[in-house]
Amino acid sequence: MSNLRAGLIGLGMMGRHHARNLKAIDGVDLVAVADAQGDPHGVASGLPLHPDVDGLLSEGLDYVVVAAPTMYHEEIGLKLAEAGVHALIEKPLAKTVEAAQKLVGAFADKGLIGAVGHIERYNPALQELRRRLEAGELGDLYQITTRRQGPFPARIADVGVIKDLASHDIDLTAWVTQRDFELVAARTMFKAGREYEDMVSATCQLTGGLMSNHLVNWLTPTKERLTIVTGEKGMFVADTLTADLTFYANGRVETTWDDIAQFRGVTEGDVTRFAIAKPEPLRTEHETFRDAVLGKPADIVTLEQGAKVVQVCEAMIESAASNQFIDVR
Repeated sequence: MSNLRAGLIGLGMMGRHHARNLKAIDGVDLVAVADAQGDPHGVASGLPLHPDVDGLLSEGLDYVVVAAPTMYHEEIGLKLAEAGVHALIEKPLAKTVEAAQKLVGAFADKGLIGAVGHIERYNPALQELRRRLEAGELGDLYQITTRRQGPFPARIADVGVIKDLASHDIDLTAWVTQRDFELVAARTMFKAGREYEDMVSATCQLTGGLMSNHLVNWLTPTKERLTIVTGEKGMFVADTLTADLTFYANGRVETTWDDIAQFRGVTEGDVTRFAIAKPEPLRTEHETFRDAVLGKPADIVTLEQGAKVVQVCEAMIESAASNQFIDVR
């Protein structure tokens, strides 16, 4: 069987990493790239370089990775669907819910595979966390908290911190817990003099009454990427910067000192940091999408899931403006 013919549009900071992985995975040939701004990082390396998606489609491709700015996702994605080409589209899926739904419909109508590049889903710590939650190791889930903070990346110009960064946490929260967002409340701040928000604090409700809290900003001088799940048997902490997963168990030692025992519901127990394999998340994402295109079982972030993420993002923005909980069911 011949290799899949892949193309890449968008050769910026993220595009170059997509190119590296497309060139490395088995069963795929990166045959052409495209970017209206040229090739600033030398990604093409002898491959045909086109200025737009129309030129890229002339190469007879099986699928395309879209790493162009969010504002162009709808236009590019609709052209790929019309041409019958599968697509892996970087997150967020689109700039608006309406645009995201158009992409969902276009790919569904053509029977094409479409996926969204929510790379955190493929982080080894979160994949191990989902497996352990599914196995019931935490028992009943009470709360999931995410913290995604760090300096502003000057390359992001067309969306705020909610759609660029909080979108990661929205997807991973729903995926790790296998719950759906129902209610969304948020507060935002604008401190960097840009059109879009650079800080958000959100409190949400997921199915089954699960509470989630998300703190995301571009205003912190050091990077933090944590996912914390608290439940009946203790707490999991996933650090996606280091791909480490740690479990903090509730204590099993009886407190016999009455003056202390009466104030304690949960006590400190054993702490375990799991030794897990740590493949590159982007590599796993590409291999998973390749398998989906080949018709193999693959846990891709579907366009429908990507559209739901955009809906929750917009609910956060609306909540901050209206001071109301927003129902996203």
